[in-house]
Amino acid sequence: MTKKSKESIEEQIIQLIKSEKPENIQQLVKLAEEKLKLGEKDILKNVIRLINENKIKLKEPSTPTAKNLKAYIRSAEAYWFWTTISLAIATAVTVFTVPEDVYPLVYARYVLGSIFVLWLPGYTLIKALFPSKKEMDSIERLALSIGLSLAIVPIVGLLLNYTPWGIRLTPITLSLLALTICFALAALVREHQIRTSQAHSKLKSHKK
Repeated sequence: MTKKSKESIEEQIIQLIKSEKPENIQQLVKLAEEKLKLGEKDILKNVIRLINENKIKLKEPSTPTAKNLKAYIRSAEAYWFWTTISLAIATAVTVFTVPEDVYPLVYARYVLGSIFVLWLPGYTLIKALFPSKKEMDSIERLALSIGLSLAIVPIVGLLLNYTPWGIRLTPITLSLLALTICFALAALVREHQIRTSQAHSKLKSHKK
């Protein structure tokens, strides 16, 4: 790219900022792609150059996944976490409050209990081990979640057998609830770390 063409692009970007008034770099890049018909990489190079030369002032591209963990846990990206925790707690509440002879409420207990035993422990453990969707597809996650759940539940029962509480409904339910919550928290932390790292890497590559 010649010096003249660089200056031309920079002038067009400056004019675009004056006319459209974008709030941040991300908005400016999107506008420039539409109006100037340039590639994202070329636009970013010129925008960063203009910022470094103090010719324009804009905010950095927004990176939703670069927020802190407290903000991330309240974001829409953590919906799976709250769904998992809600299902686990709802199951525990149902088990302790709905008697086996109360119909049709007992069917809700059966459904939630099946999900609680056959799905949630394995799902949260897999999520903690492989938080990125790119590492494993949905079918693999489903199969491994069920398989791991079928392995985890007997191990929990075996360990409880050597405790004063024994293999009873209450200790098994509370143990699986605690495991599910611990695995889910670990998965949430790992997912946040990976997404934040990816966001920072992408931002750094844009600045090069």
